Amino acid sequence: MPRTVHLAVYNSLADWETGHTTAWLARSGFTVQTVGPTTAPVTTIGGLRITPDLPLENLRPEDSALLILPGADLWDTGDDLAPFAVAARRFLDAGVPVAAICGATAGLAREGLLDDRAHTSAVSFYLAATGYKGGEHYVDTDAVTDGDLITAGPTEPVAFAREVLGKMGAFEGAKLDAWYRLFHDSDPAAYEELNG
Repeated sequence: MPRTVHLAVYNSLADWETGHTTAWLARSGFTVQTVGPTTAPVTTIGGLRITPDLPLENLRPEDSALLILPGADLWDTGDDLAPFAVAARRFLDAGVPVAAICGATAGLAREGLLDDRAHTSAVSFYLAATGYKGGEHYVDTDAVTDGDLITAGPTEPVAFAREVLGKMGAFEGAKLDAWYRLFHDSDPAAYEELNG
């Protein structure tokens, strides 16, 4: 299995949503590469400029262990990011996991990728506004993993990371639980468990 994970980057990317995920994947031996619409620099909501490692047209599921789709204002203001949802379909069809948070879940809904899978997002009516057909599969919780698809809402970057880290085998069992308790609950006992 490839040890490279791909983080989609685009203008208005929500900076806070994938930091735990990418940092801990990197610390667990994965290489994180950024993929943009092109290789032209993009600017996040926080004003950070990122130069993508590769353009979306060169992204292939067989070269990747995971595709991460962060939220961004652009998911809700037009079809600029629709090609990333199309890429997510290629990944899922190839059996390569996809993790989407916040607005990216609406992009997946528009692409029909949530019609038959358990999923979550910010709130159910946010996805309902896309006109998708998967409302009966919506789960009102922090983050959901259904097979190779992980979804979460914008206020749950730590729960999102927990699901991704578990799926990718970065942490398992008690270690994964300790990681979550440390970063989500600020449980000092979890530090010893994680590093013991």
